[in-house]
Amino acid sequence: MAEEINNAPKVEKTRYSDAELAEFKAIIEGMLDKAKAEYNTLRDVVRHNGTNDIEDTSPSFKTVEDDGANQLSKEEASQMAQRQYKFIQSLEAALVRIENKTYGVCRVTGKLIPKERLRLVPHATLTVEAKEMLAKQGKR
Repeated sequence: MAEEINNAPKVEKTRYSDAELAEFKAIIEGMLDKAKAEYNTLRDVVRHNGTNDIEDTSPSFKTVEDDGANQLSKEEASQMAQRQYKFIQSLEAALVRIENKTYGVCRVTGKLIPKERLRLVPHATLTVEAKEMLAKQGKR
């Protein structure tokens, strides 16, 4: 009789439990709050070109290098803001997958993405194996 139990086919989980999804939701919401705060800070830097609201009345002479450095800083902040916005969208999409109970399921293989990966990259939609497979094929 014990042999029958050991020979029973292993049933793979097809989705995470509601309790597990709630845990991931809390992680994502925390990351989302931080990401939105950082995004707003970056937007302010871009809008104000990195200048303070305090008026500087001391005589100053701007050089071409100063203008270039300010522009580079503004461009870098703008690129960082765009990346942060994309990250926010990915986190929000992950929350939708949690609500749909499809969170943590690889979009290529249909297997569960390991919890360890989801804790590090909560917006992941691929297992590491699927990601490597797609990279070998030259697709993302």
